Amino acid sequence: MARPAGDLVRPGAADLLKLLAPFPGRAAITFRVALICALTVFVTSAYGTMEAAISAYVVFFLTLPDRVLSVVQSVAMLVLVTTFIGIILVVSMFALNDPVWRVACIAGLSFGLLFVTSASKLRPVGAILAMIVGFLLDELGSVPFGEVATRALLYAWLMVAIPFGISVCVNMLLAPSPRRLAGQELAKRLRLAARSLAEPEATRDALTACLREGDAKIGTWLKLSVLEGSTARADAAALKQAVSSTLAILVAADLAVRELSSRLPAPFAGPIMATLENMARMLEAGGYPVDIELNLPDATGLSPLARIVAGDLQRAITRFTVIEEVEEVQESKAAVEAATPPAAEKAGGFFLPDAFTNPDHVRYALKTTAAAMFCYLLYTQINWPGIHTCFITVYMVSLGTTAETVEKMTLRITGCLIGAVLGTAAIVFVMPVTTSVTGLMAIVFLGTWLAAWIAFGSPRIAYAGFQIALVFFMCVIQGAAPAFDLTIARDRTIGILIGNVVVYLVFTRVWPVSVAARVDEGIAALQRQWAQIARLAQTGTLRAQAASAMAQRGALEQDLALMHYEPSWVRPDSQWIAQRRSALARLGALEGPMFLLAERLAERLAERQPDDTAIDEWIRRLDPGAPGGTAAAVTQPPLPEASNNEAHAALLNLGNARLIQLEHAAPDDAAKGITIHAPA
Repeated sequence: MARPAGDLVRPGAADLLKLLAPFPGRAAITFRVALICALTVFVTSAYGTMEAAISAYVVFFLTLPDRVLSVVQSVAMLVLVTTFIGIILVVSMFALNDPVWRVACIAGLSFGLLFVTSASKLRPVGAILAMIVGFLLDELGSVPFGEVATRALLYAWLMVAIPFGISVCVNMLLAPSPRRLAGQELAKRLRLAARSLAEPEATRDALTACLREGDAKIGTWLKLSVLEGSTARADAAALKQAVSSTLAILVAADLAVRELSSRLPAPFAGPIMATLENMARMLEAGGYPVDIELNLPDATGLSPLARIVAGDLQRAITRFTVIEEVEEVQESKAAVEAATPPAAEKAGGFFLPDAFTNPDHVRYALKTTAAAMFCYLLYTQINWPGIHTCFITVYMVSLGTTAETVEKMTLRITGCLIGAVLGTAAIVFVMPVTTSVTGLMAIVFLGTWLAAWIAFGSPRIAYAGFQIALVFFMCVIQGAAPAFDLTIARDRTIGILIGNVVVYLVFTRVWPVSVAARVDEGIAALQRQWAQIARLAQTGTLRAQAASAMAQRGALEQDLALMHYEPSWVRPDSQWIAQRRSALARLGALEGPMFLLAERLAERLAERQPDDTAIDEWIRRLDPGAPGGTAAAVTQPPLPEASNNEAHAALLNLGNARLIQLEHAAPDDAAKGITIHAPA
């Protein structure tokens, strides 16, 4: 499914053009999706399969940036769908001729699949499987006898197998390898760091967004590239070190951007920028730099913070792919595990750790099933099958929390209206002069291009793109040949709107789930994680955990931003939100100093003094409910005996100064934020 949206503010007209602006890879994946959808229309027309619009829409869930995951996901989905169609075949033997049993089977299978969706790694596709099962059982109820039902199931399998097969073929031929994507992403980050030295103000937001992304995506691509064979196993360790070094380069560049006293003069910035550009070109070409030389002038005349930036950049660049020797200091297993965030625990299991203890999983399955069955009974009892899309929509828009569901619904209603306008315009002005499947393919290609450009762009508007595609396909793909029945387009659009309204009413009134609990758990986990990061001695492990922590903080900020979608009876009070927003702001200000300080503590781990507790004191002040939430109540942490180290002292002073500044400004800024983002 589409990625969950959410940023600090709802996108408005001023920044909509920025959200639609091109970025590397966006046009390529948009073209692939449009091509696969057009080819799917051609093949479904040749076979005359039912619900060709659903076949085209499924493509949006199969296509990923790299070819390995795209192919694996397509094959895995085909296996799952084949398995579930087999289950439907068995169930239909008992429920085909009995409406009561058929409704009971739809509800029972829906509840079971949705529970597994919420409580396991099936989450991205589980709701789609539940929708397919329910929809097929409903369709089978209208067939006259068993042989036709069997053939209908075979055609249903074709309905999903066709886009899966075409997706595999196209992605194998056109999608980039994970190795190429990893190199491009590293090159992009190096160029951003280089540009930030020359244009600090213009790159500040981009650097922050880059650090929020973390390294998980690049790490996954590198692992896949080894499995695929595009990266030799001998090079994997060096590339992993390149990811680690890139994080250190970004953190140093971020310090230079945020602090005037840490910015480098031209004699320092020039050689660093040129070296980073050369490294980026090597990574884009498919290789990686080794034996890098970077000679900088004497840094005696620089400020302490500027010396930190210059020294860290020089060290990270010259040791960009130098694999760290870990024999001297081995991490204890307990320390590494303690620094791992809860989200990563038990990553190898299929079910989540709280799958059978958290009642929210059962409640989510019950609420979604109840909403879906209401829609099902609605269009069957009033004998209006044209609005059956309300049943499909319920599975598409329901999410675990009220905020996510309402946000998704808002974007989907917007996308629904846009898709309906585009589809209706195509039916009125284009379809009457279209006489072949080739013309229908061209129409689908153009409409898919627009929807995919939105769906695979910014997460803030991605769901709207998915809904544009669904409604557009429902309008223009009415059978095996071009057709222009406006009644079908009208009914399907009405059904989608009904489904959105039903989900909103159910998820805001029945067992509403706020993101508040997730925010509190996340902040507590981040405090523990940073405390353990400060005690790690292996630089590679430290950087990996720090990148994870920065990404986790970005996710928590998005969760807080989602709260303005929650109704007033679900959303926590303004003081609660202000405290959490302040805690995350302080954590964001301290991430750079904590990272740089932790690296220095790791280098001299054997000499660390017992009273070297600056990071621990900072973390205590991050607690939203701690008494140190105002500047008047705080005391600066004592400097350790090693404070004669100028860099160490400079980082401690920087962290303290940032904390005090934010703690002074927190009450007013938080109140303003609540006023803006707290609709009734």
